[in-house]
Amino acid sequence: MHSFRLSTALMLTATCLLLTAEASTESLTICDDNFSVQRLSCDSGVIQVQQALYGRADRVTCSEGRSSQQLANTRCSQRGTVDVLKRRCDGKKVCELNSDVVRTSDPCYGTSKYLQTNFTCFPAIHRFVCENSFTSLRCDVGQVINVYGAHFGRLDPDVCSFQRPLNELQNVHCSRPVNKVAERCNGRNSCTVKASKAEFGDPCYGTYKYLEVAYTCQYPV
Repeated sequence: MHSFRLSTALMLTATCLLLTAEASTESLTICDDNFSVQRLSCDSGVIQVQQALYGRADRVTCSEGRSSQQLANTRCSQRGTVDVLKRRCDGKKVCELNSDVVRTSDPCYGTSKYLQTNFTCFPAIHRFVCENSFTSLRCDVGQVINVYGAHFGRLDPDVCSFQRPLNELQNVHCSRPVNKVAERCNGRNSCTVKASKAEFGDPCYGTYKYLEVAYTCQYPV
């Protein structure tokens, strides 16, 4: 119940930010195969997944080489797709995935499916914290921290790679969302966080990890 309240509060805050800040929106689609990769990225700000569909809503998208029977069902969608993508991508500047991430079942057998994601970039403070290092999240006087997203692991071979052996950087498919940063820092003017396995567990043994945090500063409501 606590996690649900926390997630709800974060989403409401992000929505308020979008209403008051200039934001860019994009829509990306990949066909359902093992080779296509969907890359969500924000040059400015961080990712907020708005909508996501795994299934089929029309007969045109990803229709090349498909039979009419494979395109006939346009009311096909898998439940929970947007939640999976939000857990994986929200609060990051870059997020890469393919349809394997959401293909937990077949919502419409015999129908050719695709993954379509709508996301927004909105202003946020973005930090990388190397494993076993500390960072301080700070806001101006009178403002408080609101953590939008925090992930611990490794998705990039170059981040926090200085003088690390290659075998500790090769696994770039290791990341888990962590709620402890929000639980510790939300509502405070400043907060110190350590990126460590003792705090967040070990999502990939033998890999040198980092903490990725996105947060905003706001006046208390």
